[in-house]
Amino acid sequence: MTNGVVAAAGTILSSAAEVTEVAARYAADADRDRRLTKDVVEALLGAGFASHFVPARHGGSAGRFSELIGALQTLAEECTSAAWCGMIFATSARMAGYLPEDGRQEIWNDGPDTAIAAAFVPAGHVTKDAAGWRLSGEWSFLSGVDHSDWALLCGTVAVDGRPTRRFFAVPRRDYRIKDVWFTVGMRGTGSNTVLLDDVSVPEHRSFGDGALMNGQGGNLGSPCHDVPLLAVAPPFFAAPAVGAVRGALRRWSQWGAGDKGDKGLSASLDARSQEVLTRSSAEADIAQLLLERAGRVADAGAVTPGEAVRSARDAAVAAEIAVSAVDRLFRASGTRAQAETHPLQRSWRDVSAVASHAALRFERNSEHYARHVWGA
Repeated sequence: MTNGVVAAAGTILSSAAEVTEVAARYAADADRDRRLTKDVVEALLGAGFASHFVPARHGGSAGRFSELIGALQTLAEECTSAAWCGMIFATSARMAGYLPEDGRQEIWNDGPDTAIAAAFVPAGHVTKDAAGWRLSGEWSFLSGVDHSDWALLCGTVAVDGRPTRRFFAVPRRDYRIKDVWFTVGMRGTGSNTVLLDDVSVPEHRSFGDGALMNGQGGNLGSPCHDVPLLAVAPPFFAAPAVGAVRGALRRWSQWGAGDKGDKGLSASLDARSQEVLTRSSAEADIAQLLLERAGRVADAGAVTPGEAVRSARDAAVAAEIAVSAVDRLFRASGTRAQAETHPLQRSWRDVSAVASHAALRFERNSEHYARHVWGA
């Protein structure tokens, strides 16, 4: 594939380091241009991020959750935005796996490396017609959409008089992209808005959210589709933040080794710097361990409701820990880290932005967890 990045042995973990090298070269460009470069996107696709959860019958890896979490953390050490888009390509394809057979065939007709950008929040206007559905309106915050081949959009339809979420797969020719992504953090994700004007979506390119939410993959033969969304979505969203902290910690440690503090002492002899290093490294390890457990549980299959809410809780905690660690490193770096060209300030912005995602809000996940524990 492009840049010599090929997924060895069919896993993204085996090629994560190579993709990371490409992403590192263009991390500052992505932050400036508000989208990933073509080279980085091609490296992500070549490494198998888009095909990671594609069912084997469609040429994909039907991969493991822990592999993706590990690869995302490795990639985020150099570019959080690249890791985020890699996560979106992977998880959007997993969602597309719940389409009817004809819909899956259409999306992956040319191979499993199709780039899909999904919007999970219902938006736009959806109506039923004889051929299927008609969609109009705007859908916001589709990360990586500028490089997408398909968009997977969520709308609300009435089922037995009740509003129900439904997903619709739309090819690139049927939507326009509105450039609106001007943000403080995660600038390189290009999370722009999709616009549709009375687009027809046939029935085979649509599915209700029940199977996705409950992890009911039917006859796909892919264990990765038999896991409820709550058990895996929050850990995936948290992984780029945890990886970014690992990268920030590595760089901060390297700088500190040769740095002279306010008292003219090496950071290795300065008590405050020693505390920053020790506490932040411990927090990074704790956050990583929480996500690793979530990945192992999901890969084991037959995830219980208790395990699902625990994994979501742990992801929210991991995100909070990541913010604590990167904030400490940033403050300990002084004025120099606030330069626009300094990578630590980008990590600080990115981790804070990731942790604000709805899937990682502690109050939301604490409600899920407490309701399960107390049987509410």
